[in-house]
Amino acid sequence: MSQKANPMNDILDFYTNASLIELGAEADRVRKEKHPEGIVTYIVDRNINYTNVCVADCGFCAFYRRPKHAEGWTLSYEQIGAKIDEAKELGAVQILMQGGHNPYIPFEWYLDLLRYIKTYHPIHIHGFSPSEVDFFAKTFRMDARDVIRELMKAGLNSIPGGGGEILVQRVRDLVAKKKAGADRWLEIMEMAHQEGMKTSVTMMYGIGETLAERIEHLERVKEVQARTNGFTAFICWPLQPENTPTMSHMQKTDAVEYLRTVAIARIVLDNVPNLQSSWVTMGMKVGQTALRFGCNDFGSLMIEENVVSAANTTHRTSTDEMERLIRDAGFVAARRRQDYSILQMVEPAGAAA
Repeated sequence: MSQKANPMNDILDFYTNASLIELGAEADRVRKEKHPEGIVTYIVDRNINYTNVCVADCGFCAFYRRPKHAEGWTLSYEQIGAKIDEAKELGAVQILMQGGHNPYIPFEWYLDLLRYIKTYHPIHIHGFSPSEVDFFAKTFRMDARDVIRELMKAGLNSIPGGGGEILVQRVRDLVAKKKAGADRWLEIMEMAHQEGMKTSVTMMYGIGETLAERIEHLERVKEVQARTNGFTAFICWPLQPENTPTMSHMQKTDAVEYLRTVAIARIVLDNVPNLQSSWVTMGMKVGQTALRFGCNDFGSLMIEENVVSAANTTHRTSTDEMERLIRDAGFVAARRRQDYSILQMVEPAGAAA
């Protein structure tokens, strides 16, 4: 909602009180302004979690295991390489690589892993969230900027927005006290941008925050973007409470709440170029509907996904289904790279005949 386009200057008031249709229409207007060509993109990639051992103890995470837990593991380079090869056979152009805060892995292991991938299984590496970078800096007594530089030198191409949750310290103290704080998370993202690296940015909501705190999260992202122009895309999704250590009692938010939230994100973040639909958590039909609530990207084919699945949310799809849903929503489908450049426009089935 630009202030000219809507008489309500208070974005929180608009978010709280506008109808779903109003929010959607304004978000769709912003999307059309930014993406008038009517293309909706998606990427083929694989989510590789290199370890599930973690000492962050986030109350919302059903994936991690504490050190020395019988179910804890760390993948070998060869296992990671095999996953990359499988993904490339399915058309993957990148891997998303994240893991727990594992105190037993030395920094050189990560650098050698990046070099190994670039040498034997070359692919775009989108990896190591700001929370992981902060953990490395603390564990290995390094400056975070030096951590980023070393990772880049070894082969890291871009940083994902994982671990953002709600970038308000009150909320982080409730659900992820041991992880990088709100200021630190944003500081590391800004450092990465200053070093010439592009990143994505996220928001996981429904973890005890107020609507005002969701808006504060968006405004803080917008402020960093105004300085750096380093965020390529924004992605939001609700808490998946099942099987989580301390939040399984919480009510999972519904599709209406998701559409309202993704719409207000598109309206506030008018300087972030792309907004990604989260069909992985919301299902295919809601993910498709989000394309009319501000989203211009359908996310990833997600060849492998472990963290959300650990909370019993297991939506799966194929490239054919993704392309059909994009077309049925009235858009042209296109495969993309991590930087949102178009890899391949996708013709409808039978269009070439």
